[in-house]
Amino acid sequence: MRNDLIIISEYCYKCKIDPSFLLMLEENGLIDIYIDNTEKYLLTSQLADLGKYIRLYYDLSINIPGIDAIHHLLAKINSMQDEIHLLKSKLSIYRNTQIEEIEEMKELRPITK
Repeated sequence: MRNDLIIISEYCYKCKIDPSFLLMLEENGLIDIYIDNTEKYLLTSQLADLGKYIRLYYDLSINIPGIDAIHHLLAKINSMQDEIHLLKSKLSIYRNTQIEEIEEMKELRPITK
């Protein structure tokens, strides 16, 4: 038995959620469900996202398409933040190179009176 799998029926019982909610999440591609014999399982790596989906659905009454849209937008934001970080790093390298070149030019320029 794999240690990274959680039985869905037990998870739903302990968290007091409807198993059909997890099936709807799977149908929309938000989580993956694995079946071994007749038992359905979740990967433990999905628990953080699943916790967010549960709060959105049960606490905020956001439907599955809304959760999917939020998931997509958050992924887009994370991607854009990564790109901004990369661009800032490149810009910093460019600026440092420019400053070094200016300093070198100052040293090479003859002093005139």
